[in-house]
This record gives sequence, C-alpha cells and structure tokens, in this order.
Amino acid sequence: MSDHDAEPADTRKLPTLDEPPGASGGLTQSSSGAAAPATADDGRTGRFWSARRVPAAVLALALLAATGLLLYDVAAVRAHRPAMAWRRRLAHELAVRHLDDPWVLGAAALAMLLGVCLIVLAVTPGLRQVLPMRPVAPGIRAGLDRSAAALVLRDRAMEVAGVQSVRMTVGRRRARAHAVAHFRELDEVRADLDTALGDGLRQLGLARPLGLTVHVRRPKKG
Repeated sequence: MSDHDAEPADTRKLPTLDEPPGASGGLTQSSSGAAAPATADDGRTGRFWSARRVPAAVLALALLAATGLLLYDVAAVRAHRPAMAWRRRLAHELAVRHLDDPWVLGAAALAMLLGVCLIVLAVTPGLRQVLPMRPVAPGIRAGLDRSAAALVLRDRAMEVAGVQSVRMTVGRRRARAHAVAHFRELDEVRADLDTALGDGLRQLGLARPLGLTVHVRRPKKG
C-alpha cells in the first residue's frame, strides 16, 4: 500500500464561530454554540397535545364518587332517614366558622390551587418529549421523540474521527453534545462535530430547527 493510500481522511482545521484567527489549539477543552437557523417553517407546526387521560379519569372518578354519595344522602333524607354524620358535621362547621377562619382559608387555598392546576392542564399542550416535524402532506403530522433524536445525533457524532465518547442531550430548543476526544486537536474535533451534528439536525426534519452547543475535552487522567 502506498503512502498516499495510507493517508487518513482530510483533517484540515475548519473555521469556527467563536474562535478568532490564530487561536492556540493546545487546550484541554473546547466549546462552541450556534443559534437555531430561521426557516420558513418556524411557528407553522405546533406541539402535540396530550390527551390528559390520567388527570381526566381521576377527576371524573372523584366527582362521580362525591356526587353519588351526596345523592344517596339526599335520597335517604327524603325517605325520612337521618342524614349522614359527615353532612351534619359539614353543615355545622359552615354555620359556626367565619370566613377568616384558618381552616376555611386553607380549604379555599387548596381548592384554588387545584383549580389552577386543572386550568394549566387544560390550556397547555403537554407531550414535551415529542418534537414536531415538518409536514410532508396536508392533514398528516409527525413527531420525533427527543431521546430518539439524541440517539441519532450521538451515532453521528461517534463517526467523527478522534471522538472517544459522546453524551448527547436534546431539549425543546437546543441540542447539546459533550464529547471526549482522545486524539486530534480539540478545535478540529469540535469543528467536525459542529458540521456533522448540524447536518444531522437538518436531516431530522424538525418543524423548529434546534440550536447546537458542542463541548469537547480530553479524557480525564486517571
């Protein structure tokens, strides 16, 4: 095999966004960050809405139990039977306690907190783990789980020469890569990661492109 054939892939130093010309490459850690590029699809596809089945089921069961118990007690009173002890105690407490009583204020605060929680559940989409994707056909929506997106990007990052390990996290607005490079200059590895992960993010087909942050460091000496 000739020397030309044994030569490794092109590892020329690529320009980076936050490194001035002539910066030293003898660092033990290198970082970069880029904002999400604006596209024509921004804001056109909203998040997926959660069905909220568990909160709805719990609330429905609680209301059903309370309503059934109250109707049973009212029917018992109409049948000339004494009211249940809890209803007599509740009526007595409501008659003798003032509005500034600590128990009344505490019950009112609890009811208000529960109501606020229910309103928040009703007006927020939920499903924070699902990233909306660009629509490819009318009436069809697709989403990508954040953990799946992180796995795809991690595989991309591991293909970069010099990368020993990568920890990839994907949020709702930004993807973060924490890589360990055991050879090559850190700035070169970081630049290649910027390129590889940037291409990977574009190929995910997300409705809102994510920003990218890349940190590269040397392995810890043990």
